Amino acid sequence: MRAVAGRQMRGLPQGARIDCVDNSGAKVVEIVTVMNYKGVHRRSPSAGVGDMVVASVKKGTPEMRRQLVRAVIVRCRRPFRRPDGTMVKFEDNAVVLTNEMGETRGSGIKGPVAREAAERWPRIAATASTII
Repeated sequence: MRAVAGRQMRGLPQGARIDCVDNSGAKVVEIVTVMNYKGVHRRSPSAGVGDMVVASVKKGTPEMRRQLVRAVIVRCRRPFRRPDGTMVKFEDNAVVLTNEMGETRGSGIKGPVAREAAERWPRIAATASTII
């Protein structure tokens, strides 16, 4: 069940490496699984904008590396359709590290955040500098 209306395209499969755009210490994370993903037998989970994922930190500070963390996808290169019919796509894929409740670990987010992710996660909306 999606909390955000519109057609949500899932463009990031399990195993994708994504840039982390907050100041929590992680630089690159890899998707391990997608939270609340209801799929089909033998189909690997994939995630889209606004989805929470469990990720492994691949690059970052020594204390952050090799940790399993929760993250929310805030930008995706895969075009997706909004309810008013416009198609939106970003230049890169990006995540923000959070806890289980959706509160951000870092105190700042670099770059824009998709409106779908901001509506679903209020703490990310409060931390974001620009919402598109």
